[in-house]
Amino acid sequence: MADVAVSALDRVDGGRRWVRYGLLAVVAVLILFPIYVAVILSLKPGNAIFNYPRALLPVDLTLDTLRDAWNQGNMGRYLVNSTVVSIAITVGVMVTSLLAAYAFSFMRFPLRNLLFYLVLATLLVPAEVTVLANVDTVKSLDWTDSYQGLVVPFLATAFGVFLLRQVFLTVPKDLREAAALDGLGHFGFLREVATPLARPSLGALALFSFLGAWYQYLWPQRITNEPDFRTVQIGLRSLSSANPDRLNLITAGTVIASLPIVVVVIVFQRQLVRGLTAGAVKG
Repeated sequence: MADVAVSALDRVDGGRRWVRYGLLAVVAVLILFPIYVAVILSLKPGNAIFNYPRALLPVDLTLDTLRDAWNQGNMGRYLVNSTVVSIAITVGVMVTSLLAAYAFSFMRFPLRNLLFYLVLATLLVPAEVTVLANVDTVKSLDWTDSYQGLVVPFLATAFGVFLLRQVFLTVPKDLREAAALDGLGHFGFLREVATPLARPSLGALALFSFLGAWYQYLWPQRITNEPDFRTVQIGLRSLSSANPDRLNLITAGTVIASLPIVVVVIVFQRQLVRGLTAGAVKG
């Protein structure tokens, strides 16, 4: 009788497992199908993309469409600009967030909590609200058509300060006091103890910052006039405007612009998961 009950439970567990696998497969198809369509269309020549359902099949493929998108959209220069700007913003955000989060977590100074809440309140202000004021500031500094104009306004973020502060709050105060007794100052403790503990969250913050900088459109469009300083999103817009009837060419440009993001997400996916869960459980 016991064996029959165990066998029945095994069949139920097996059925549930197959249901879960089926649901995961359906979700995977829903997520990957648009990516598949974009890649296939970017490899189709001319009017072949309008020949359904053959247009969705991996036949009649050519690299000429990608080559044309690269040349006509000046994608090489735009990718370099976006990479430089995104890396600079990412590094700046990590440094400023580390220093500010450490100060709000381990240092004692007047109005510390109030200042932190004021920093946090900036998350409620839409970025578009500050564009005009920032544009005037950049123009007054003569930073239009320059890398510093693209980078400096985004070197600090309240989200990064909040994320790392939550991690630092999980560090026992006794650890900081013991380090101080051993002669380890603030910068030494930040370098030797706090930063290694926050490494997963730093990875997640780096990924978020890089993605946010890469997909910027409004700000680069407002402060750049010369192609030498325009980013890849501006290049895609120009490519689309110049070739409104060539969907395969526009899709090819989008695929080219997305490749660095795919690489970054694959490299940092583990840090992203660990960073989002870091500090969720204390003890």
